Amino acid sequence: MTVPHAAPAGALALPSTPSPAPEPPSRSVAGPGGHGGPGLSAGSRPHVSELHLAAFAGHRRAGFPLGPVTLFAGPSGCGKTSALRAYEALARLGGGAILGEVFPDAAACVPERVGPDAQRRRGFRIGCTADGPAGPVRLDVAVQAEPVLRIVGERLTSGGLVLLETAPRDPARPVVHAVCHAAPEPVTRAPLPDDRLATALLPLRVAGTSRGQRHVLAAAEQMLVALRSVFACRPRPGRMRTPAPLGSGRLLHDCANLADVLRRTRTECAQRHAQLVAAVREGCSGHVADLFAEPLPDGTVRALLDRGDGCRTDLGRLGHGELRYVAVALVLLTGPGVLEVDPAGEVPAALQTLTVLVDGFDLGLDPGQRVRLLRLAARMGRRGHIRCVGAVSDASWVTRAAGVTGVTVVHLDA
Repeated sequence: MTVPHAAPAGALALPSTPSPAPEPPSRSVAGPGGHGGPGLSAGSRPHVSELHLAAFAGHRRAGFPLGPVTLFAGPSGCGKTSALRAYEALARLGGGAILGEVFPDAAACVPERVGPDAQRRRGFRIGCTADGPAGPVRLDVAVQAEPVLRIVGERLTSGGLVLLETAPRDPARPVVHAVCHAAPEPVTRAPLPDDRLATALLPLRVAGTSRGQRHVLAAAEQMLVALRSVFACRPRPGRMRTPAPLGSGRLLHDCANLADVLRRTRTECAQRHAQLVAAVREGCSGHVADLFAEPLPDGTVRALLDRGDGCRTDLGRLGHGELRYVAVALVLLTGPGVLEVDPAGEVPAALQTLTVLVDGFDLGLDPGQRVRLLRLAARMGRRGHIRCVGAVSDASWVTRAAGVTGVTVVHLDA
């Protein structure tokens, strides 16, 4: 897939969509607020199936399909990292984060060739489609980066019908005018803050007492459940080499506290730990009989490899590639309860899908390690609980990897 480079006109304007029809579908999804009908099934967990970058950094009018395992491939500067950054931004907004926290340098997200509009505003547009029991639901968000950071347009659609749309009325006020279409009922209008995702506020603003309202909530909650269970895995081998302080046992994004997490996971799930040991045995040099954590007198804990002959190797002595391999393997074999994520608490974990974002999926890995890690990601993806979106500089090795199926490669041009 090649990203076009022609600049769009009106980077802040959302495209027009059809008006809502009088009768909404009756499908529902259980989620935050408890307004779902029959609820989620194991075969239809909400998940993001497509990423839309209408105008974001180096991307223009781009749409990327996302499978159980998706790899963005291309040379440096082609937009692999920015695509993952947009996905993570949507996830954080879906979790209720404030716009300024998600985009501390929003001006850098504006495409270079997008000039200011008549009001001297510049911004960007991102969005996604979430599949699930409510059918495909699309979210589009227009963000003004200059002169003031704010959300100036948001639209939630289902089946091509508008369910929620927002727009500012007074540039001097930090609010947007939100319109909720719960057909066949009258349109609901209300002011909402312009620094938060309106879709994330719907479960708190819509009662869900009628069929139309339940349809709107089902679509919004499906989108939120799909977005919230996202873990951006950014292993920092330099930080992983030193003992970690005892803590909650939830893995941080830089994986610096991997030893503390091993202390927890080794005792909580013997089956998953055995799978991790098997993965480490395949990807690290020398024999590996076990992987465990050892408490130290100063209140920290370090990770060790048991070589099986009485020799124990400090995990910090491994190479950068080996440490990254161990960290990503651990993430793929765990879940939201072990990772520093904020999933939808009202939906059982077994009915949610965790999406792992890995920028530099193949960074520092030798040919054997990257194929083994890809096989692990594909295997977990087939089970339906884990999805993986990564970035690689060259995907030619993916097509040559024997026995790896279910991987979507998105080729980007510089």
